[in-house]
Amino acid sequence: MMKLIVSCVWICAATVLSSYVASLWSMRHTENGETVVSNESIEYKKTHPIDVPMIADGAVEGYIVAQFGYTIESKNAKQPTVPPEAFLLDEAFRALYADDRLDFRHLEKFDVTGLTHALVLRVNQRLNADVLKEVLIEEFNYVAKKDISK
Repeated sequence: MMKLIVSCVWICAATVLSSYVASLWSMRHTENGETVVSNESIEYKKTHPIDVPMIADGAVEGYIVAQFGYTIESKNAKQPTVPPEAFLLDEAFRALYADDRLDFRHLEKFDVTGLTHALVLRVNQRLNADVLKEVLIEEFNYVAKKDISK
């Protein structure tokens, strides 16, 4: 009876250990045998959605609803006293509201890559530090005023 219990414990321990080693090995190596760089120090956060009014001919025509995600370095980084989300949303609102080239009726033609790169540069400049690594678009839609339910 004792041999049976010891052998079961031994089999369980060997299985757990081999699974652990296999998972570590697969995380560190790709199919080509190259070492993968771990992104443990990068943290991803989401902003809350913002509504930017689109004005044409002196009247509000609708709203751009935008939500962003951003990455920051969590290890060895000075944490700013003000969260970068506040600056990101402020810069995004300013960029979308003031952009004369933005045709809100045809958002598929808008340069979102240029917007995200500009947001990273502007926020890091305002914070006087390299806080934001990347800005991602979570949601980017136009809602006409007539489509808004009352």
